[in-house]
Amino acid sequence: MIRLDHLTLARGAQVLLDDVSLMIHDRHKVGIIGANGCGKSSLFALLRGVLSPEHGDVFLPKQAVIAHVAQETPNVSASALDYVLDGDRELREVEAAIKSLTERLHDISHDNHDDGHALAEWHHRLEAIDGYRTRARAAELLAGLGFTPAQHHHPVNTFSGGWRMRLNLAQALMCRSDILLLDEPTNHLDLDAVLWLEDWLRRYPGTLLLITHDRDFLDSIVDTIVHFDQRALKTYSGNYAQFEQERAAALANQQASFEKQQRTIAHLQSFIDRFRAKATKAKQAQSRLRQLERMTRISAAHVDSPFSFSFPASDSRARQLLRLENANLGYRADAPVLPGVECGILSETRLGLLGPNGAGKSTLIKSMTGVLPLLRGTRHTARDLRIGYFAQHQLDTLDPNASALLHLQRLDPDAREQALRDFLGGFAFHGEQATQAITSFSGGERARLALALIVYARPQLLILDEPTNHLDIDMREALTEALQAYNGALIVVAHDRHLLSATVDEFWLVHQNRIVPFDGDLDDYRRFVLDHLRQTDEETAALAEPLPSADRKTQKRLAAEARQRRAPLVKRQNDIEKMLETLTAERAALELWLASPDAYRDDAKARLATALARQRDIQKQQDALETEWLTLIDALSRDDLSPEAP
Repeated sequence: MIRLDHLTLARGAQVLLDDVSLMIHDRHKVGIIGANGCGKSSLFALLRGVLSPEHGDVFLPKQAVIAHVAQETPNVSASALDYVLDGDRELREVEAAIKSLTERLHDISHDNHDDGHALAEWHHRLEAIDGYRTRARAAELLAGLGFTPAQHHHPVNTFSGGWRMRLNLAQALMCRSDILLLDEPTNHLDLDAVLWLEDWLRRYPGTLLLITHDRDFLDSIVDTIVHFDQRALKTYSGNYAQFEQERAAALANQQASFEKQQRTIAHLQSFIDRFRAKATKAKQAQSRLRQLERMTRISAAHVDSPFSFSFPASDSRARQLLRLENANLGYRADAPVLPGVECGILSETRLGLLGPNGAGKSTLIKSMTGVLPLLRGTRHTARDLRIGYFAQHQLDTLDPNASALLHLQRLDPDAREQALRDFLGGFAFHGEQATQAITSFSGGERARLALALIVYARPQLLILDEPTNHLDIDMREALTEALQAYNGALIVVAHDRHLLSATVDEFWLVHQNRIVPFDGDLDDYRRFVLDHLRQTDEETAALAEPLPSADRKTQKRLAAEARQRRAPLVKRQNDIEKMLETLTAERAALELWLASPDAYRDDAKARLATALARQRDIQKQQDALETEWLTLIDALSRDDLSPEAP
């Protein structure tokens, strides 16, 4: 178990935890909650040994393997698959030992009798840790987190920041850990990946400590809540919904006790004030005064959200706000992401977009807003339509040298400063924070400011693409309540199911180059996402069951035969991976040159034609090799687990 004993933890001069004791039992799944900056991430750093307590002790299980998600990704050229495999440290240790001993056995000048015995032991250990299936396991993790088969072989340093965080998450999940620490794991995920991760964590066999502001994610996974509350930790049994109910009851009791005590205090003080000067009542007055001084004061219950805002009423008189007719959406005319789109947005539309990563949800949104020009077709909008569009990239368009107040003044130069300050106060920008440059703002504070600017513009159509990233539970709840009261048209893409289910009336599914109505709720969509992954897992699990009648000698013989059958497949798999790495590097160099002005000079026409032809040839080779690699992965996982396979 994990145990904190009278522990005090500080960051600089700020005390985060003061004389705290806590016990977390093995295999419990614990949600760590509390306001931003209260010390949740510092608690993880403490458990990892990065921070030390000011006072008290931390007790962890002996030899426990602790996995966590790295916040930085090394700039390496290793493939995504190999990077994820690095998360299984024991596997890498076994592989290194086998490689070293194999090389020594090939050295004819070396007496290798003992090495042969040691090599057999290492192979036995590889089998014991299910090492022959680790590549398939890593591929499953990558697929669940939204990586296409082709991306499995892309170098790590070619991925963007959000995708690198997914790689770090996959690497942490790859580790066969006893304790798993996850700090906001859903921030860089879409809904499909969140649903997959939720399913994976529910089956995780170790002790899980989870920091997240996604209440539905917590509700589905955890059995315990640890709440940071005024430099203390309070433990609640159950999930987040049960925590809310229990805490609400406790706060109600606290408020009732506070009010009762205030009545007692008022009564005592009244007696003291009336009779302190009278000789006959002086002793009684002094007694009541001492009673007041000894009284342990109960504080008033206070859980008000720091956020208070609403969307102004929509003033649109048009029934249809936007329509796309016979539209091809995407980035290349010869390969549209969504061809032949016919859709309309009415003034009463409240729509949630569903679909796997890369299916085209953001493409559809950008085309609706006009950010992305149509490849073909027509975009109609109502006259003077105001669209409020929130996307993560917009946080980067904020002026880091301007204050929150100045951002608003640029939108409305004639507005009174106090009115703008009052408006910003609803988003918890008070006093000096409203006038300081936002360069020091956190991701959550920038997201709040971006939302504030959208709200202030009084949109008639509101389009939100993952608006809850970096927002804490209080702000998410405030946004949800504001959207419920908003009377304009609404389109939302979000991995926060609480926000989706509370604010939209219908869903569209963007899938396989099509947009279709989704006839169901989010529970139906969860089943839709997980069905094909579960089917694969169930087939693998069934094949993994041992033969009931086989004795140990037979099992060893069958395993040896299986390894012999595997050898040429493994060799071909490794050869393909090397060829893919070479082709990927060559293609990257080609595309770098094709993107340069030098490629389109008159004297480079012959080289340009050769480069374009080679680019097409590389693509064909990569497609063929990736198809063969996937076939090998499937064959290897089946053959390894079923020695009787032909």
